[in-house]
Amino acid sequence: MSFRERYDAVKAECEAICLAHGRDPHAVCVVAVSKTVGLPEIEAAVAAGAHNFGENRPDMLAQKACALPEQTWHFIGNIQSRKIEEIVCNASLVHSLYQPHHVAKFDAAASALGKVQEVLLEVNVSGEESKSGLAPDEVASMLDVCSQYAHVRVRGLMTMAPQGNADEARNCFAKLAQLAEELKVGMEPAKAECFNELSMGMSEDWREAVAQGATIVRIGRALFAEDFNEPLDIH
Repeated sequence: MSFRERYDAVKAECEAICLAHGRDPHAVCVVAVSKTVGLPEIEAAVAAGAHNFGENRPDMLAQKACALPEQTWHFIGNIQSRKIEEIVCNASLVHSLYQPHHVAKFDAAASALGKVQEVLLEVNVSGEESKSGLAPDEVASMLDVCSQYAHVRVRGLMTMAPQGNADEARNCFAKLAQLAEELKVGMEPAKAECFNELSMGMSEDWREAVAQGATIVRIGRALFAEDFNEPLDIH
């Protein structure tokens, strides 16, 4: 299958899952994770209709965003303090903020560019030691930290589910969605309205994520890898 065929299939199934769960069929943004491919593959993806791309390295984000500035670029990798300025220069949305001491640096970099950096707070819902992120009970205090800075806007939450088990993934995504709703209760109406993004679900488990309310799915191999095998237990 070509990228276009894979992308169209993902979009169609995503819309069908949304309809099956009473959601707007166009409620989910498919971010094509382009970290393993070069500009020719990304240009082909753009021609096929993809316009949101995810990168996990600041240097590659900068290179690709510079070459294709009209596309929307997401930073989905680990954040290093010394790379924050480079990230802010090129990312529309940062998915992986969780360390309080990074907030001031994002604010300063965004202020220097005259922008407000939109971010998602990374949450380690599963509690796995191998995963980074805030514990669920730390998110409220992190929101308080972010609220002190005019050039950082928290748009929602992000998580990664345990691999290899659809039920565990489904449970993880449901917990993140529930946490987001609980956090909205204590927010000012304007902030609650803006706090509307859930980035969850990757190539193996994006269907479970959409069913649980994901607004952003991050899909790499299932779009770019011709030899990617779909998991059997996905519904």
